[in-house]
This record gives sequence, structure tokens and C-alpha cells, in this order.
Amino acid sequence: QVQLVESGGGLVQTGESLKLSCVLDNDEFSLHAMNWHRRLQGGMRELVASMNGDTTTYHDSVKGRFTVSRDYERNAMFLQMDNLNPGDTGVYICNMVVRRRRNGVLLGYWGQGTQVTVSS
Repeated sequence: QVQLVESGGGLVQTGESLKLSCVLDNDEFSLHAMNWHRRLQGGMRELVASMNGDTTTYHDSVKGRFTVSRDYERNAMFLQMDNLNPGDTGVYICNMVVRRRRNGVLLGYWGQGTQVTVSS
């Protein structure tokens, strides 16, 4: 069974930081591409950040404040979020495209989501 384990959400004040983690709990796979999505208050869903090889992209609203990173040895991805504001409040969900080591097949998996709340 493949599981993405998310952690790091919480309640912070405007201007503070949080770091989200997402770990692939299965050594049968290796990381291929990574995405962080968020579901904002009101239900709108956004792609916050993506990383595929050396290419990293960010939603315009988080450029300069959020940084995505990875650790291949730990099969983990991270989202460092600085200078948070109330508009960042939502559920953050990781998504990994992983490669099965034995046959190279690519598969996609989703984390359970972690709540980030930023108070003014």
C-alpha cells in the first residue's frame, strides 16, 4: 500500500512561517515529479508549486514567499512558506508522481491534506 504522509500545518499569525512535509511511505517507488495544491476558503483549488527535475514553478500569489524542495533519499517533498497572510489559509495537499523501481511505471498519489490557518 502506498501512502503519502503530510505534516506541518497549523495556526500562525500574518508574517509567520510554516514548513509542510510530504513523505512517500514506500521504498518500492522513487520520486519523479511533485506538486503542492491548496483548497482555499470558499472551495477554490490552486496549484501552488510544482517541481519536475530542475524545473520549479509557483503560483503568482506565492512567488518569493514559498519554496518547494525535495529529498530523494527520504522520498520526501517540502513546502517552506514564509510571510504568510490570511489569503494563504486553506488545506494544502501534496501530489507525487512516482516511478516504480522494478519496471519504471509512473503512478500518481495524493496526500490527505493538512490545514494551514493564518490569522490577521
